[in-house]
Amino acid sequence: MLDRVPVNGVPLERGLKLSDRVHSHLSILTEVRVVVAGVGNLLRGDDGFGVKVVHALARREAPAGVLVMDVGIGGIHLVQELFEATDALVVVDAVELGRPPGTLAVIRPSVREPSGPDDLADVHYANPERALMLARALGVLPEAWLVGCQPLDAERLGEGLSEAVAAAVEPAAFEIRRLVSGLGIEWRA
Repeated sequence: MLDRVPVNGVPLERGLKLSDRVHSHLSILTEVRVVVAGVGNLLRGDDGFGVKVVHALARREAPAGVLVMDVGIGGIHLVQELFEATDALVVVDAVELGRPPGTLAVIRPSVREPSGPDDLADVHYANPERALMLARALGVLPEAWLVGCQPLDAERLGEGLSEAVAAAVEPAAFEIRRLVSGLGIEWRA
């Protein structure tokens, strides 16, 4: 169930709960590794949301154990990074939520099994869903969260986010730091 909570005037839908398996797994580790991956295309308007968020996060040094990466539209780099032991993955992207533009949601994505070779036949894995499917098929997909933002128009050609989506960048960065802190790595604002 998702709770709607406004964050800095931006609607947020939140549904965070660590599974018992992750919680016990993280508590016995001496070093936790979390990958925060911003996906999207800066040349397609609001589709660049995830990339803008990780750029905002990168303006301050991330704590030890956190890798912030700009995946862009090449998800294969994310899959390759997950071959390093990773405890949690946070994907940041523009997502169709059926909500007003700029609405944020923190959700646990369901990653389906590939239904056939065509699901894994993407050379660059530009679609985040396919990249996560490949990671799952390869056995390297850790516990994952998606920080998504409802775009105004993710298909528009051109640089720059819409006003509503641009206003959600810093609140999304805040939620990511809060989520990572809940995973055992303190990340101050």
